[in-house]
Parts: sequence; C-alpha cells; structure tokens
Amino acid sequence: MQCDDVKLEMVKSRRKTISIEIKSSNSIIVRVPLYMSERDALDFVRKHHSWIDRNLSKAKSEENIRDAVPKMTMAEVREMADEAMKILPPKVEKYAKILNVTYGRITVRNQKTRWGSCSSKGNLNFNCALVRCPEKVIDYIVIHELCHRIYMNHSKAFYNVVSSVMPDYKECEKWIKEKGKFIISAMP
Repeated sequence: MQCDDVKLEMVKSRRKTISIEIKSSNSIIVRVPLYMSERDALDFVRKHHSWIDRNLSKAKSEENIRDAVPKMTMAEVREMADEAMKILPPKVEKYAKILNVTYGRITVRNQKTRWGSCSSKGNLNFNCALVRCPEKVIDYIVIHELCHRIYMNHSKAFYNVVSSVMPDYKECEKWIKEKGKFIISAMP
C-alpha cells in the first residue's frame, strides 16, 4: 500500500493488539491481529496520523544527521578497541566488586547495533565505540551488563539492581537513545 510517498506495509499475525512501527522516514509497518480487516487497520492508521506525521518527521531528521556523520575508518576502530581494552577491564572489576558478581572474558568488538552484552557463562562483550561516549554512559553500560550476572532479563528486579548502583541510570539510557545512535551509525 502507498500513502503520500510513504510505504505502508500491513503484517497480520496471531497478536491481540494493533501497532504502528516507523521503519524510516518513508516506511511504516502496521502489525494487526489476523481477525482485523484492512479497512479497520487503515481507520486506526488515519486516527493516529498526527503521531505518524510527527515520528516520520523525526525519522527524516535523524536520517539527515546520520547521513552527515562521516564513517570511521578501520584504523580509527582499531584505536578505539585498543583504548576500550584499557578503560573497560578496571571498570568491570570495580563494579563487579560492588555488585558482588563474577564475570568471564571481556571482549571488545566493532558492533553496529549493541553497546554491550553478557553471555550465560558471564563473558562480557562491549562495543569499541563506547570510548566515544561520556564516562557516565560507559559506567552505565558496564553496570547494565554486570547486572545480567544476577538477572538474565530486563525485569523490574533487574533495573532495581541497576538503580541500586546508579540511581540516575535513565539519564544514560536517554543519552544512548538520543545521541548514541549517531556514534554507532559512523561505524564502518
């Protein structure tokens, strides 16, 4: 379906609710329950046109900024990885003691979508681009991944542990959401 230069894709599945996802400045996915008619789905989209317009504009603005960010070279990525391997292990050690958790191997990678991860074995992976983030954000990512040594999920209990170490962690999440994507978008 096309709607004013915006591609509108409808995906039916065994879901109970309808949702709208802005994929880009010219692409929307509407996820609908199997029983819902196309007409009802389009009515839902029309009723939410102001939200859609606002978010399409935001997506366009972000795409323009992302396109203007120069790509990093592989030499820059290697330098960031070397720097990250100097910065991260002491932070991991510090916060692991505070949280009273153990951890395995620490790995630094060039990733395009994640800032960090924790395996079930306790191995920690971090994005080398962290070195381009504020110190507090680096600390938050380390704390976040170490908290997965206690809870391997993103439950309320998990965030209670995060908050016990960094009460204002939501500021870091906001920074990552608003500014971090431009750092990651520069990764080769």
